[in-house]
Amino acid sequence: MRRFVCVWFPHWPMERLKRARTTPWPAEDGAPFVLTETCVHGRTLAAVNDAARALGLEPGLRFTDARARVPELVAEEIDREADALALKRLTLWMTRFSPLTAMDGPDGIRLDVTGCAHLFGGEDAFLATMKRALEALGLTPRLGLADSAGAAWALSRFGSSAVQISGTGKAREALTPLPIAALRLEAGTVQVLRRFGLTRIGQLYGIERTALARRFRNREAAQDVLLRLDQALGVRPEPLIPLKAPARFTARISGPEPLLSLGGIEDALIKLLTELTRQLEEAGKGARRFILTGYRSDGTRTSASLALSRPGRDGRAIARLFAPRLEAMDPGFGIDLMTLSAHGTGPLEAIASALPDGAALPGADPAETAALVDRLNARLGDDLVAIFTAHESHVPGRSEALTPFPGALKPWPVTAHRTGPRPLVVLDRPELVETIAILPDGPPARFTWRRVTRSVARADGPERIGPEWWRGSANGVRARDYYRVEDEDGHRYWLMREGLYDDQRGGTPRWYVCGLFP
Repeated sequence: MRRFVCVWFPHWPMERLKRARTTPWPAEDGAPFVLTETCVHGRTLAAVNDAARALGLEPGLRFTDARARVPELVAEEIDREADALALKRLTLWMTRFSPLTAMDGPDGIRLDVTGCAHLFGGEDAFLATMKRALEALGLTPRLGLADSAGAAWALSRFGSSAVQISGTGKAREALTPLPIAALRLEAGTVQVLRRFGLTRIGQLYGIERTALARRFRNREAAQDVLLRLDQALGVRPEPLIPLKAPARFTARISGPEPLLSLGGIEDALIKLLTELTRQLEEAGKGARRFILTGYRSDGTRTSASLALSRPGRDGRAIARLFAPRLEAMDPGFGIDLMTLSAHGTGPLEAIASALPDGAALPGADPAETAALVDRLNARLGDDLVAIFTAHESHVPGRSEALTPFPGALKPWPVTAHRTGPRPLVVLDRPELVETIAILPDGPPARFTWRRVTRSVARADGPERIGPEWWRGSANGVRARDYYRVEDEDGHRYWLMREGLYDDQRGGTPRWYVCGLFP
């Protein structure tokens, strides 16, 4: 049986603002304070503090009427975007209790806690721990736990106490005394039901569905009542779409005291790696990315991630790679829970390091190359190590590209077309030069590059390459002639002339240095 928890913050906008405010505000002195927003009916109250509520002010009241009742009322405009962003961050922080968490409206959080309560000593201790953690953040939560998300939502908002638990298979009994509004119905639908004397959910149990549907002129409203009732009773499933998809392989650890030092984080990482690598080994898989998350006691998170060039699960190697990144994890007021998750999982590749007769494999050992890349990425940054990969193109500038190291060095393919010799050093960008040529279509006799004039002693070419007509950017691109030239000092260059004198495109062709030969 699945179990759900709904957490409702009845004073969320006001408490969120109090947590975010760094300067004193009127509410701290006991003054009536409200948050307002402008809607179709004008400026109305969106949230009120305890002092304003004691004077009879409630959300939804027009601000002019509220000011008439309480002339000394202090008001600010509500920030819905900031409220939603803070709720999203809190929802991610709640993954410390369950990996499946989602925002539930503008002031609530929904969790799928199936199989999670026993980690905290049972459902009673589970909700008590959750309530204490949220209250430590300065929030006033109401929690409901039931077999369905709809029943948990109803208990959290309409239950008789701040913590309501419906036993397994007892959602029907728990919902019976609750008002009709606890079914998440529209206000108009609730009003129609009240006209027929239906004020409690339990009154709907004895009415036939066809008879209940006939009470509504609007067929959609009737179907909505039946849908919400079935969802609350668990007859119809209601999927929970988590804010962040949980990792399949995750390890977690919590201690009696918050972690405040780097040494404590390192020790926790070793324990987490032991558990996580055991899970990966049982599944016969490795992972390419590991994320270490620390949940601080003040409701914030800190994390460090590590990317491998190929799937792996060597705990000692992963710990060494994590070492330089742990220093960036700020424990703040203390980390009371840490998790380590594996992403990009896949089967481990079997790599032989030697031939059967003992002869070494040709080239670099792939495992050693991948380990070197992992160490460089761990110290310098993810995906910083790149290699050249070949692409089928006649244009030299597009025949190769830098890409992140894919986990293994691939053999350079043999191109199908014949090309001339290529230089050992290719410039990232061709550099413009000034040239003097004896013939318009011939190689240059002299060229100036980087403020030095060089006389050409020998030249070979041209190797003519036309633009790729199938590319959208081919319009306006001119043909190119490539020359291999050697100056009087024996230095050899790869020169390119962009444009032909007789291509009817106008302008003077330009010369560039593209590379250097040994």
